[in-house]
Amino acid sequence: MRPDDWYLTEDLDEFLARAGGFLRSRPALHTVPLTVADALRRRGLHLYGEEAPVFGLREADDGTVRAALIHTPPFPVHVTALTPREADALVVRFAGLGRPLPGVSGPQETAESFAAAWRRHTGAAVALDQRQRLYRLGELTAPEPRPQGRARIAGPGDRDLLIRWFEEFVKSTGSVGQDAGNWADARISYGGVTLWETADGTPLAMAGATPETAGQVRIAPVYTPAGLRGRGYAGAATAEVSRAAREAGAAEVLLFTDLGNPTSNGLYQRIGYRPVADFTVWRFGGAEG
Repeated sequence: MRPDDWYLTEDLDEFLARAGGFLRSRPALHTVPLTVADALRRRGLHLYGEEAPVFGLREADDGTVRAALIHTPPFPVHVTALTPREADALVVRFAGLGRPLPGVSGPQETAESFAAAWRRHTGAAVALDQRQRLYRLGELTAPEPRPQGRARIAGPGDRDLLIRWFEEFVKSTGSVGQDAGNWADARISYGGVTLWETADGTPLAMAGATPETAGQVRIAPVYTPAGLRGRGYAGAATAEVSRAAREAGAAEVLLFTDLGNPTSNGLYQRIGYRPVADFTVWRFGGAEG
């Protein structure tokens, strides 16, 4: 296939008009582009950084979309499932534009093919950054033993706390984060963070949820301060926000885990989450010596 088989645009409305049906056709596997596109539509194209996002799609011969991508710098480009030939052609297209990429994320085999092609065509170093597993909620089971405390939706009075915890979460995971204040304001606006707190109102952990789009809600982020971990607070918060999402009508309740963290993977399975697919994140560096 040719590199120009990939159509790239900075027009979000055009992208959604052409690729929205494809993304909605598999909402679990396409949760990242669905939720990112929804966030950009709600909160502006420069939500994640000053550089304009790029959207892409590839159509089959009959005009149906068979693959899509979203790149919101400084994050890695996120791609849906691709064949090795499609990944290679996309790398050639990006390399020909001279557009630097910090990395790629996507289904495991697709991201591996893309990273290998990036190294082959650009001579850049590539490194596996994270192995992730996507989970879907089955039958929700309350964690046992249930920790002391209660759940509460975070409100405007919790803004400073959410900012601090979000910044700590980003630092602890080594990820690239959006502005913490903007994130807190957006989540507060739709009740998108649930706190687990003591009886006297001291927050212990948080679990967030994206707005519903295409029938799916993704739980993220889940965070407990270092000194409070191992006591079941994150599990209780996650169970509560998962229950609320399902009761609000979400057909799919999803979350990603880092496969390098067996504790969180075990926790989510105990409360009813079941594996869907594995994803990887690769980081790209400068030219190899």
